[in-house]
Amino acid sequence: MMRCHLSLAGCGTLTAVLHRQLAAVTAAKSTTHPMIWSPTQISGKRPAARSYSQAAKTQKHTNVSKEHSIHRSPQYDALNGNGTDAGRFEDSLKRAGIDLLRAEIRRNASTAQLYEDAVRHETGSAISSTGALVAQSGKKTGRSPRDKRIVEEESTVDDVWWGPVNKKLSKEPFAINHQGAINYLNTRDKLYVFDGYAGWDPKYRIKVRVVCARAYHALFMNNMLIRPTQEELDSFGEPDFTIINAGQFPANSFTTGMSSSTSVAISFERKQMVILGTEYAGEMKKGVFTVMHYLMPKAGVLSLHSSCNEGPDGDVSLFFGLSGTGKTTLSADPQRLLIGDDEHVWTETGVFNIEGGCYAKTIDLSAEKEPEIFDAIRFGSVLENVIYDKHTRVVDYTDKSITENTRCAYPIEYIPNAKIPCVGNSPKNIVLLTCDAFGVLPPVAKLTPAQAMYHFISGYTAKIAGTEEGVTEPEATFSACFGQPFLVWHPVKYAQMLAQKMQENNVNVWLVNTGWSGGAYGIGKRIPLKYSRAIIDAIHSGELEKADYVNYGVFNLQIPTAVTNVPAKVLDPSQAWQGSAAEFDDTINKLAQLFQANFKEHADRATPEIITGGPAL
Repeated sequence: MMRCHLSLAGCGTLTAVLHRQLAAVTAAKSTTHPMIWSPTQISGKRPAARSYSQAAKTQKHTNVSKEHSIHRSPQYDALNGNGTDAGRFEDSLKRAGIDLLRAEIRRNASTAQLYEDAVRHETGSAISSTGALVAQSGKKTGRSPRDKRIVEEESTVDDVWWGPVNKKLSKEPFAINHQGAINYLNTRDKLYVFDGYAGWDPKYRIKVRVVCARAYHALFMNNMLIRPTQEELDSFGEPDFTIINAGQFPANSFTTGMSSSTSVAISFERKQMVILGTEYAGEMKKGVFTVMHYLMPKAGVLSLHSSCNEGPDGDVSLFFGLSGTGKTTLSADPQRLLIGDDEHVWTETGVFNIEGGCYAKTIDLSAEKEPEIFDAIRFGSVLENVIYDKHTRVVDYTDKSITENTRCAYPIEYIPNAKIPCVGNSPKNIVLLTCDAFGVLPPVAKLTPAQAMYHFISGYTAKIAGTEEGVTEPEATFSACFGQPFLVWHPVKYAQMLAQKMQENNVNVWLVNTGWSGGAYGIGKRIPLKYSRAIIDAIHSGELEKADYVNYGVFNLQIPTAVTNVPAKVLDPSQAWQGSAAEFDDTINKLAQLFQANFKEHADRATPEIITGGPAL
């Protein structure tokens, strides 16, 4: 099989020129908005005045290709007569610093148009044999959490959980990066604007605008945000939040607060996110989630990093879990409707999905293992960093030569059993998934409210020996609220809101271990998927709510004595353990100590009740 493996070219000379311009403009006093470069500042002379509408009409009637012509999607050509929304859109882009005379502006372009632009102009782009757009994200094939920054601002400084997750950035470096991003975008021949929504509940949704220079990025966010109707787009107005993606252009690592040439920075006061030095599209998706993770709790509703499905009777379940725990697999139930696969908000009336699409891992994907995801990879979907046959365009999902983090972004309606609109009732069950490679946590346990908060804050799973260099035995991994990189508030805030929601709605919370039984990794065996599915079925049927329970040791968990289609011995790890009793005690005590050591990070704000939910030695 011949391989097509291309990367994106750099922009060395342009980088140097723009950084010199940036230094000159930063040193000068602007006569316009202090955060925006005017055409005079950039070129030294003011271009002839011409409105956005005039430029569009000129292009429409002359059929002459102009270097800096203006392009609108058909819905905006239809508005030329009254000019109302077109004028608002033009003014909004001008306020953001976009020079409308320098580039074609494609707003909410069609999927076909974005395909054409990507294949023509973006190195490494192609159309797969199933019709998906294949795109390359360049050097960065995953998120850059070490380069994430939150601007320190008076209105939010006391809200943010500052530390390794949320690193402070002052206003001046953010302004410098913003200007650098705008200046870079103003050198492009084409710019893409996508206006959409985050949140399916109209009461809480926010209007998000994405401004970028790659068709790949525009199509990605077309899939991940909620796509507006024509009427909604016509009246969209000013966005609540704007993503300025100039990822092809690096940040200046000498700028105060920068740790590299990559910068992903959010200003809540300016309602902006600026991306430099990374073309990985997932930064935009998780940027929107970070914004919602701040705004929703501030509005009194709970944002959650979880998947969500709904049963035939309207009963809703939330699934939390880190990579490798089976969250996607176990929440994808053919007997239940999918509300969403990753990001949700729990309000006073129920839950809603934040996104309009799914972002699935594709490494080792097959039609047999995950048929719904496999079939969703078609026209309109975006495949990232995959290898395909040069002649047939058939994708090899087992090939990891670019990255193991190969993914596909597709609209949620591509999943046959998706529920549209993506909203549901308040959850009846919450499942906290873990993959315990030490072999000492039970396959299922019913949690008290205190235990639910403790394990939610802990966000435990384990790395398996051999999966990473230097890992020779099971290694505990903790991610607060099962999504620590995206938290803005302290984890205890989310946990207390969760406990309140649980109490108000009489919700059952379950700890489900999909990891090892009979011993640690290398000795025991992974709990068969059929047993985990049987446990989830027993949760949904109400069987486990009525079951008999016994107390389980150090972690003080309540474990059922019987579950249909699951051997009784498997339900109690001490009974399934293949080694000596002393080895079991040593192992469970070791894991308990790791839990306690991790929780010290949160103990300053955790209540005594929450702390009692953890293991006791």
